[in-house]
Order: sequence, then C-alpha cells, then structure tokens
Amino acid sequence: MALRIPVFVFAHDPVLQAGVQSQLRGQPEIEIAEAPDRSRVAVVVADQVDIDVTTAMRGLQRNGVPRIIGVIALLDASGVISMAEAGACAMLRRRDSTTAALVHAVQLADRGDGSLPPDLLGELLAQVGRLQQEVLAPRGLSFSGLADREVEVLRLVADGLDTSEIAQRLSYSERTIKNVIHDVTTRLNLRNRAQAVAYVVRQGLI
Repeated sequence: MALRIPVFVFAHDPVLQAGVQSQLRGQPEIEIAEAPDRSRVAVVVADQVDIDVTTAMRGLQRNGVPRIIGVIALLDASGVISMAEAGACAMLRRRDSTTAALVHAVQLADRGDGSLPPDLLGELLAQVGRLQQEVLAPRGLSFSGLADREVEVLRLVADGLDTSEIAQRLSYSERTIKNVIHDVTTRLNLRNRAQAVAYVVRQGLI
C-alpha cells in the first residue's frame, strides 16, 4: 500500500475543523496530522476569504506546510486570487467538498498540482487579463517580471548583437544597454547574458 498523505485540517470554527477531519479520517489515502509541521498538505476551512484566512495560510507556510487547500463556502475570483497570494494551490467550495473531492484535491496538491472550481477559471483569467492591461502594461511591465524595453534588449542579445549594436538599433546609449542587462541579471539572480537569454526563452518571450 502507498504511504498515506499526512493532512492537517485548520479552521477558526472548531465545528468546521472537526467536520472535515471526520470526512478525511479513515480514508486509506489520508492520515490526519495533529500539527502543521507533521503534514504535507493543509486544508483550511472557512466561510469566506478574509484577512484571518490568508493570515492562517501564511502561518501554515511558515510552519513548513508545503501545500495548502482552501475549502470556502463563499468563493469568488477575488477570493481565489487572495488565497493564491497567500500560498494556496487548490480551492474548493464547501458545497462541492464531498469526501471523494477532498481526497482528490489532497492527492493533486501532494503531487504539486492545483485545482480550482471550473466556473471560476474564466473569471480568474479575465482578472489576470485586466491586471496586465490596466496595471502592468501602462508601466511597461508584464507577468514575466520584465519590462518591454528589457525584453527588447534581450531579444537582440539572443540574436548575437553586441552592446554597441544594440544601442545603435534601439537608439539608446551603450551605458543604458549595459544597465538594462545588469538590472535584469541582478533582479532575476542570473549569472550572465546567456542565462538571461535562456530565461526569456523559457518564458516564451523570444
């Protein structure tokens, strides 16, 4: 038999906590952990996503829990984003949290995968698109963590151009080009130009 997954269940409401523990206890795939540091997955149960919930999730991460699942009664796209920022890798609505659904979510989380209510996926993608268009793009930024000018410079580096050629092509000074490359490699903890090019290739930017 495969080793069972140790799961810590957290809720500010002890009735909710006991209910989810009861659902999972006795399942052949699951072992209820009595402390966060003895678990591989934590399940956080709440009525809605608020500061108490996100604070609890961050606390669980600090206690060494690598994967967190949110089981929330009132869950919308903004709640999904808040939980993702707090470290959750999977979310379920409480009304959909059958024992089978919980076990499946735990198994996915333990493998490093995530899960999300299907009806929220479209809303989440729309919010991500709005964030890119309304917040990041006006500042010359993208989800890659690179500004448009930085991507442009690295594309030319990948094409084999040296600093002076890039400066001439983009009508910048050589000093500016050197600063752009230095800023990118420093911010992304890259050692040299080659690693910077490899990064933008992996990100699909060139």
